Amino acid sequence: MRARKFIASLALSAALAVGALPSAAFADDALGDVDSPRTPTAATPTSGTSDSASGESTSDAEATTDGIEVSREGSAALKDGASFAIGDFSRAQKGSNRAIDGTYYGYSYLVGQEEGAFVQVVAADKYVVAYVPAAAAAKLGLDVQSASDQAQLKSYFVALDEGQAMGSAKLSEYDTWYFTSDTTFDKDGVRFTFDRVINGNVYASVIGVDGFDLTDSENSLYMKPSFGDFGKLTSPDAVSIEKAPEGLAAVGEFLSNLDWSPLWVSLRTTGIAIVFIVILGLLAAYFCLNLSPRAKSIFDAIFTIPMVLPPTVCGFILLFVCGSNTAFGQFWIDIGFPLIFSPVACVIAAVVVAFPLMYRNALGAFEGLDRNMLDAARTLGWSNAKIFRKLMLPLSWSSIAAGMVLAFARALGEFGATLFMAGNYIGITRTIPIAIYFEWMNGNDSTAWFWTLVIIVFSLIVIVFINLWSNHTTKYRKREQK
Repeated sequence: MRARKFIASLALSAALAVGALPSAAFADDALGDVDSPRTPTAATPTSGTSDSASGESTSDAEATTDGIEVSREGSAALKDGASFAIGDFSRAQKGSNRAIDGTYYGYSYLVGQEEGAFVQVVAADKYVVAYVPAAAAAKLGLDVQSASDQAQLKSYFVALDEGQAMGSAKLSEYDTWYFTSDTTFDKDGVRFTFDRVINGNVYASVIGVDGFDLTDSENSLYMKPSFGDFGKLTSPDAVSIEKAPEGLAAVGEFLSNLDWSPLWVSLRTTGIAIVFIVILGLLAAYFCLNLSPRAKSIFDAIFTIPMVLPPTVCGFILLFVCGSNTAFGQFWIDIGFPLIFSPVACVIAAVVVAFPLMYRNALGAFEGLDRNMLDAARTLGWSNAKIFRKLMLPLSWSSIAAGMVLAFARALGEFGATLFMAGNYIGITRTIPIAIYFEWMNGNDSTAWFWTLVIIVFSLIVIVFINLWSNHTTKYRKREQK
């Protein structure tokens, strides 16, 4: 019998492994989404020739950021002794692939509203095309064909891009760069167009030479632009670099500029939720204690199911029940007290997800009590309420305290159901777990790590406190054992 089970489990594992192969293929195909940044593929430097008629140069020189000063907000870069600097830097992680006024110009990045002033850098799959406006370059004495000037431009943009990559592909990962002063640059059937003015806005776009959409996976020249970087070419005197503080000054500035609302929202949500969790968990455990086996199994399944369901499923169900889809949710909306996308939603999500932990621990503790002792208390005239308060709670306190610890930690770390039901509103529903996710998504790694450390330390403090309290309340058991 055991051999059969073992063989069956091996067969099931093999089937799951085979079934995962198509998923990997689909995952690769999903990279065709033009809104998803792609990490550059290692490329062998080309010969330096292109389809462009003139004004093009290839640079494979290594860009070094030594000596580059970047402003604390990451919008300007300067190097001592250089004849030019970069200001008003911005990075466009995503572009638009829609037609503008009925005309399709290609996959386009919005540069700004000033023509002929910005160096425009577009990262393709394997190479980078950098457009340098000729008039601005001549005014500052910049030679697009000069290797030293190309290296200087690369260094500026690599240093500036590093601070705004937000976890995506970086300019420093690209080896091959093409420099041009022509507004149109062709490379292997791909056309890059720069400084295109449409309705008063300046765009940089990528399209097939034949006018077709390159991001269409059915196109033989399929290519998805990764991102675009733009910076105004300016004189060094026009750029002012304010250095970022270091050491304790940097820590002080970080803490002073930090939005502390996720901490208060989490404490408020968890503090209110744990009260409901403890009360409802104890009542549910006491309720199931004296039920028949069949009824107990039914209610036990109902009370426990939030623990095994994915948090997003719990959030979806709560959103449906408490939203305008049901009479229950609509009632609260009509009286001006909506249950969704509000602080109440955070509490409801935390209670539902963490409740089973309290319930299961309390039920296990109550079932482990000596029934003869409880019956003896009844013969002495004690009411059920007094028995619960004077006997059951003190004797079960260790398990109840463990349930409180687990429930508190689960409520404090709740993410999926809270985000689904309450959303991400700063100062209202953004808890620490939600803040960690969105800060990381926005590239604010330092803030994400800070909140991660806060929630770890806070959880440890709560666990140690409750464990010490539990040990203090059960000293009499230790005396009996001695």
